[in-house]
Amino acid sequence: MLSANPFALAKLDQELVGWLTTVNDAGQPQSSPVWHVTDGDDLIVYSRPNARRLVNLQSNPKVAYNLRGDPQGDTIVTMEGTAQADPTAPSPLGSPEYMAKYAKEMIRLGWTSEEYDQEFAIAIRITITRLRAT
Repeated sequence: MLSANPFALAKLDQELVGWLTTVNDAGQPQSSPVWHVTDGDDLIVYSRPNARRLVNLQSNPKVAYNLRGDPQGDTIVTMEGTAQADPTAPSPLGSPEYMAKYAKEMIRLGWTSEEYDQEFAIAIRITITRLRAT
């Protein structure tokens, strides 16, 4: 789905932050800013092992993922899909694409790449089932 939409792919490559929305057991949506890279038609984000989003995903794997639009709301990319922890995905440090995109941000925020890799040790794979890009 992503590979068939060059606009969405370009926007995902350009944007550093996306908003991942999971839902807790009570049905309350919870949105969190996360970093992302594409992996084929999927997205990969990384999480701290104790993040609430992981608990949410165990009970409800349905998610939304949204990127920042332009000030007029004309340029948008919104996605829906399912997500789960992916133990087969590389760590942040093991992903050349992720490191190329975020190494400068890690430094800006005071992390070494090794510290970030240890802190954000859980890969989450988001499989997109619905995409809106304009």
